[in-house]
Amino acid sequence: MSDTSEDDHEITFRVKFLGRVEVLRPEGLQILEEAALSLKTADVTSSEKAAKNSKVHLFLSRSGIDLLENKTKFLLYSCPLPTVSFCAVLPSVPKVFGFVAKHPAADMYHCYLFQSRKFSHVLVSVIGDAFRASQKENSVQGGKDLIVEALRHKNNMLQRENAELKRKLSAQTDSSLSF
Repeated sequence: MSDTSEDDHEITFRVKFLGRVEVLRPEGLQILEEAALSLKTADVTSSEKAAKNSKVHLFLSRSGIDLLENKTKFLLYSCPLPTVSFCAVLPSVPKVFGFVAKHPAADMYHCYLFQSRKFSHVLVSVIGDAFRASQKENSVQGGKDLIVEALRHKNNMLQRENAELKRKLSAQTDSSLSF
């Protein structure tokens, strides 16, 4: 089930975390299929094994996706929304969905896979909506930055013009006083 917070900018779903896999490309259904296959066949480290196949809270906000361990609320992973490049339901297993995100500090991508009996399509839609809202917010912020920069430039031009007019006025005042 899902919960929304008081400010309606965050939503949490409890899902089964299947695992995280490093992938070569940032998008595509084939990446999800390959990641799911990799999770079935690969040996994982003990820390990843503890997180794998456990219930987690998928916490979604306009800033990112956080995975919190169900009982302790320990933060397992955090993915800023601008790093998410792809999100979809696995066509071969409709209960499984995942997203691909770029690692914030390294030039690599990870695919995060989850299982939800009822909400996989809803979650993919919600993550997509949050991503689009984040992009729109960033572009609006970028637009605001351009407006601020244009206003600064205009202000500097007006200050130079004002200084020039003051200089001319001062020169005229000085020349009229000398008569």
